[in-house]
Amino acid sequence: MRRRVAITGMGIVTAHGIGKSVNWSRTLAGESGFRPVTLFDTSGYRTRTAGEVKDLPVAGWRRFRSSRLDRASHLLRLAFMEAVEDSGWGFDRLSSAAPVVVLGTTLGGMPSGERYHEEFLRKGPARARPSLLFDHLAHSQGLHLMEEFGLPGVPRVYTNACASGTNAVGHAFRAVRGGECDVAVCGGYDPLCEFVFAGFHSLQALTQDLCRPFDRDRSGMALGEGAGVLLLEGMDHARSRGAPVFGEVAGYGESTDAFHMTRPDPEGRGAADAMESALADAAENPEAVGYVNAHGTGTPFNDAMESAAIRSAMGPEGARVPVSSTKSMIGHLLGGAGAVEAILTVQALRDRRLPPNVNCTNPDPACGLRIVTAAEDAPSLSVAISNSFGFGGSNATLVFRRPGGTP
Repeated sequence: MRRRVAITGMGIVTAHGIGKSVNWSRTLAGESGFRPVTLFDTSGYRTRTAGEVKDLPVAGWRRFRSSRLDRASHLLRLAFMEAVEDSGWGFDRLSSAAPVVVLGTTLGGMPSGERYHEEFLRKGPARARPSLLFDHLAHSQGLHLMEEFGLPGVPRVYTNACASGTNAVGHAFRAVRGGECDVAVCGGYDPLCEFVFAGFHSLQALTQDLCRPFDRDRSGMALGEGAGVLLLEGMDHARSRGAPVFGEVAGYGESTDAFHMTRPDPEGRGAADAMESALADAAENPEAVGYVNAHGTGTPFNDAMESAAIRSAMGPEGARVPVSSTKSMIGHLLGGAGAVEAILTVQALRDRRLPPNVNCTNPDPACGLRIVTAAEDAPSLSVAISNSFGFGGSNATLVFRRPGGTP
């Protein structure tokens, strides 16, 4: 069995705000979501800003005390609720459909782990709250979500560096396409925390300037936080219940090159393999692709690698296809990046509008790509891809079609 897979619900939380509408409008406007970090003290770091979600709502849980839960659970719940409301399922009916739940994260509830460590040092091991360790585990947020909304089963959690969110969507896509389930809840999330801020600071990967993917003067990445959740269904299943179809997941490719623990292969061979596999899985040629949502972190090594991969995987089309990185506005969401960027890619297909790669005032000629520096119309856009490339050579690509596109 090889079914077409529809996207019937999407929910998103980033520094731009809560919900698809505000995120898409601010993305097209090229607005910056970077602000001074308030979640922890940044005085000891060269970089003081990030894509922090301000005024995050935490109330409204029925089965848990809101103050007990980690920030990651709140991000995930908000994105999930929008996706379900989008889909027309209703929470009770969705539970009866027994969806597979597939999530990607790199940090899980790391802020809770940080609080436990602080209490351990300040109060001693006997008085540090062990409940914080339970919230810290990467599967806890998915379990909280499923218990809160009565979803059966257990979550499948992928922790594969910055490709985690894309891996989660890809594996949910395969589960629906292969007939394992009719409905899947999938996505990715990560909270902003000092642990990861310090880690990227130690790698000297964070910019003290603007995040400038593919710019000749790029100097590093910027961090963010957020969540993206998608509901996937078999196309016939979605149509039989009159569900909205926002787009179609058409293909998924993944590879592992293990070139280096943190530095990408400069030739981009593993990344190109993921792109080629995804296009083959979707039975699409490079000529059909009208937009690439790039991993585009803004570091010198990553952008050079991804440029080489795009040109290799797409041949002559690699220099023509419009490319942009939305990380330039909201930062790198780590495990949440792939899912959030998948949603923005689907939005681009629906509206036939390309989101900008802001701050790229001097596109690097060595990259050899056509960078979208301001939002533009794309009246014939029907197929787009989204890339995610993580530490350790974890590479993943998704191919999307516009609603009503030809399989």
